[in-house]
Amino acid sequence: MTGKEMILGRRSIRQFQDTPVDHELIASVIETASYAPSWKHTQIVRYIAVEGETKARIANECTDMFPNNGKIINGAPMLMAITVIKNRCGYERDGSFTTPRKDTWQMFDAGIASQTFCLAAHEAGLGTVILGIFDQAKVEAILEIPEDRELVALIPVGYPNEAPVAPRRKPVADLLSFR
Repeated sequence: MTGKEMILGRRSIRQFQDTPVDHELIASVIETASYAPSWKHTQIVRYIAVEGETKARIANECTDMFPNNGKIINGAPMLMAITVIKNRCGYERDGSFTTPRKDTWQMFDAGIASQTFCLAAHEAGLGTVILGIFDQAKVEAILEIPEDRELVALIPVGYPNEAPVAPRRKPVADLLSFR
């Protein structure tokens, strides 16, 4: 599969088969995702694979603000929690900020890593969807996220039980300008 085929073929999957995700397979996906670029090669993204009762707790206790996310999480055999190590992206060694964007670079790195993870999972035959609406503090408590880390996104993972069509895209003329 070419890079373009992966990009054009990957969809957000919200319905999964009951089949568990093999731990060696997910480790291989993470190994591939580890090649995502990061601010000054800080490699701040950390992944937590969540299954079983802990996954169910997150689905049932942390998605009140958007209950469909709980349904998606409950339907997936695995949930990947995307975390970042705080206070590294956007900083110089002396602690000052490198750019006016300050520490917001960590979200950029988390986004790149999340998409790279999803593409690697797609190549491995897995489906994913990136979720951003959840009770962050509660999930961090359930997963016992260390103080030096921040939870950024949740990604349900499993074998797809649906094949959604690509949503309509804006034309290039709306997306691109030349100066």
